[in-house]
Amino acid sequence: MSQYYELVIFTASLSKYADPLMNQMDLNGYCTMRLFREHCTYVNGVFTKDMSKIGRNMKDAIILDNSPSAYMLQPECAIPIISWYDDPKDR
Repeated sequence: MSQYYELVIFTASLSKYADPLMNQMDLNGYCTMRLFREHCTYVNGVFTKDMSKIGRNMKDAIILDNSPSAYMLQPECAIPIISWYDDPKDR
């Protein structure tokens, strides 16, 4: 996908935990930006991913997330996904 799109990983996890995992997942550096909890906006008791802060046109942005609170500031950009819980048969 990186041939056609800019790929950004935006997680509500702390960078000290998520960065090592991302290093294992993205060995070839396909994702051009990594954003963590410190980049989130705290709204009504939850960390939300304010996509406007990444400086991209929101008409060209998509966020895939399992948590509606994560994309509540830009719901028009969201594609909701189901949570994954250690399913060895998941492909």
